[in-house]
Amino acid sequence: MAVSAATVLKLSLAAGALMAGAGAGYYYAFFLPAQAIHETMDGEQRRAVIVDRERVLERARVEEERRREAAQQRYRSCVSDADLAYQGRWTAACRAQHARQQAAFDDCADDWFRTRKGCAQEFPVEPPRGCALPEGIGARLASTRDAAKAQCLGELQGGVHEGA
Repeated sequence: MAVSAATVLKLSLAAGALMAGAGAGYYYAFFLPAQAIHETMDGEQRRAVIVDRERVLERARVEEERRREAAQQRYRSCVSDADLAYQGRWTAACRAQHARQQAAFDDCADDWFRTRKGCAQEFPVEPPRGCALPEGIGARLASTRDAAKAQCLGELQGGVHEGA
């Protein structure tokens, strides 16, 4: 049986067309839908990762804001404590000064040869609260308060830089 070249050519072309059709059919029937599923899943996974990343960033932002607010509150409390300590020291110094002035006035008033009016002029007694202190004492108290406030600021800046 001799097969002619034309028959072989026709069979080869038919087999080639069948294989090309099968390849195209496989591509459109199986490969593209699977690719679309993977892309959809990848897109959904990417969106999920993006959403998770955004949640993490939002939590970090909220935590940073909370931490900064706590640091600010500690700073305000520290400054308030420094001011209260300053006022307490000033009041204590006024009381001590009042006690000294009152003792000097009382010693003067106990003298038989002096009048109370003359003693009041010579030894004035300031009130035990809100008095005017000598410049050196007032400056020392203010310096102590300013140093405490500077320490508060240093703690605030140290806390802010540690987290940044």
